[in-house]
Amino acid sequence: MTPTFNTSKTLEQLENDFWGAPTYDSHLVRTCHDLRKKPLQNFETEDLRIMIGQNIGLSFLIPLAINVLSQNILAEGDLYEGGLLTNVLKCQRAYWINNKPEWEAVILLMKQERSTLENFDTANSIKKEWFELFGEFEAYN
Repeated sequence: MTPTFNTSKTLEQLENDFWGAPTYDSHLVRTCHDLRKKPLQNFETEDLRIMIGQNIGLSFLIPLAINVLSQNILAEGDLYEGGLLTNVLKCQRAYWINNKPEWEAVILLMKQERSTLENFDTANSIKKEWFELFGEFEAYN
């Protein structure tokens, strides 16, 4: 998916929502606040995984994540291969209901890459999660 927004901007700029300093001190909260100030063109897979996992900036980050997953369905951040896919499939149902083209793109991608996911050498629990999440995901629209 080609982004329809300027990726040289930050989430703060695109959303016109400036959070300021974190009011809670944790690594995750600090990281999310910092990532809102990072230009989207500089986001790495781990940045996408973290923010999507927190349901932050989805309208801007999901199209970027779909592009990454189109290149490598098993794109990983710092946790495990396929971590980005897991968080994309887990993100808010309301987002997918309101963004059917992106939902359709993920459906197509999962169908195209099913054998890659099935044959990938990883823990069975991870594979099981992908396909259970996908089953739920398919039912959204």
